[in-house]
Amino acid sequence: MKKILVTGGAGNVGSALIEKLIFNPDNYVVIVDDLSTGFLYKLPKVQNGKWEFIKADVNNFDDISSIMNSHKFDYVFHFAAVVGVKRTQENPVKVLNDIDGIRNVLNLSKNTSVKRVFFSSSSEVYGEPVVLPQHEHTTPLNSRVPYAVVKNVGESYCKSFHQEYNLNYTIFRFFNTYGPNQSSDFVVARFLAAALKNQDITIYGDGLQTRTFTYVDDTVDTCMRCFLDDLHLNDVINIGNDKLCTILELANLIIAITNSNSKIIHLPPLKEGDMTRRQPDNSNMIKVLGRPLITLEDGIGKMIASKYFLSSIGL
Repeated sequence: MKKILVTGGAGNVGSALIEKLIFNPDNYVVIVDDLSTGFLYKLPKVQNGKWEFIKADVNNFDDISSIMNSHKFDYVFHFAAVVGVKRTQENPVKVLNDIDGIRNVLNLSKNTSVKRVFFSSSSEVYGEPVVLPQHEHTTPLNSRVPYAVVKNVGESYCKSFHQEYNLNYTIFRFFNTYGPNQSSDFVVARFLAAALKNQDITIYGDGLQTRTFTYVDDTVDTCMRCFLDDLHLNDVINIGNDKLCTILELANLIIAITNSNSKIIHLPPLKEGDMTRRQPDNSNMIKVLGRPLITLEDGIGKMIASKYFLSSIGL
């Protein structure tokens, strides 16, 4: 049996990954989350004896060391982090504290039975792009906001621990991932929740900043393929859709799909961290998946059809 640790497992991507992991009866998954941004309702709905949840803070060495030393994990998915543009802007010191968690997980991994660490990085490391699409190995990493700095430091830690201790890693650079378990303070879920309730949709700035939106199944299936087939070992991979969409276009699309009476309200731009453009070179992701990505329209439809999403927003 493979013993797998997922930190941040009560979040959007982590919880969806766990559902895939426990589908295999040969996997035993330990979920760790401090529930600062995660929620218990996102944990697996089936009690099959192949997983357990432990409330703990990976940034606290005593918390995470007792878990890792007692379970002797084979693999670690380190997804725990302070997330969300507004939240990370308002809590920069808390964001920087996540470096402690990265160091804790890697130090404990090299000293125990862990064969490979999968690290959740972010498109934020690219900062304001000098070229699109953004490629894993040729695009400069030029962001200076704390969240991006932490992710960049985390990537450097992974590479350094491999070089010095031969600890294997894979770095996932996630672009915007949305889905039924996404909290309503993230853009797709926030807009969709407002539209379904016919409430105003608020946009920071003019809404012309471009993003790409990746349905969670595409994100998680890519992670799983890298895990199962030993792909992108000791390497980094962009995980994201490459179809550009402005925030204003997203709001109008959601209003149209839901036939909502919501109005779009423009707020002052955020002071920093709201990059004007973002688009991955996702050619490696497409090779890993071996299929087309789910369209934004279809993904939004899946969220509307999800009873878990509807219940999370009070519908």
